Amino acid sequence: MNTRKNSGAATTPVRRQGTTKRAASSGSASERRDHLVKLAADLFARKGFQATTVREIAEEAGILSGSLYHHFDSKETIVDEVLTTFLDDLVSRYRAVLDRRDDPRTTLSEMVRVAFGTLEPHRAAITVMQNDWNYLLSLPGDRFAYLVRTEEEVERMWVEQIERGQAIGQLRGDIDTKLTYRMVRDSVWVTVRWFRPGGRLNTAALADHYITVLFDGLATGERA
Repeated sequence: MNTRKNSGAATTPVRRQGTTKRAASSGSASERRDHLVKLAADLFARKGFQATTVREIAEEAGILSGSLYHHFDSKETIVDEVLTTFLDDLVSRYRAVLDRRDDPRTTLSEMVRVAFGTLEPHRAAITVMQNDWNYLLSLPGDRFAYLVRTEEEVERMWVEQIERGQAIGQLRGDIDTKLTYRMVRDSVWVTVRWFRPGGRLNTAALADHYITVLFDGLATGERA
């Protein structure tokens, strides 16, 4: 997930430790809250979480800063929701792939597709994790400790499939499994920096191309 840390075993769904001030239970209030989360997420991705102020979020939404506190008790609570929504979705999709119990190569290919498939719906969350990972972990308490736990769980999922592939001779046995996963992880997530929705390739095409390079390589002829 992030390009700075490693990833192994987490509780799921991802647990938020912050408290969220609940809006009225009306549908319009819920929609308003979701809208505020999206606006804030886009600002966090654009400016960085540290640099974004509550006032800027409120101004983007066209409300007073005080009104924002009717929905959230802090800026951290908002980013908490952005990140846990992404991570819960990612982990649940990975687990669904693993539950199919396909062969390792097929499973890994589907996991690549899952990862690329999150680039559009969770673009802001992925960008925040890329840019603000260390800062969030440095905040007092362990509010964002779930980031490390979830990344560790995801790493375990990937490494187990690579090891399965090695055990049955489907994947090369001379590669370091954790290093391989981390290279795959980083090359997938960094795509968020240059991928533009609506361009020549969609995320499915990106995933297919990546899978081809991952398993078939670039060179032709005999392997060196």
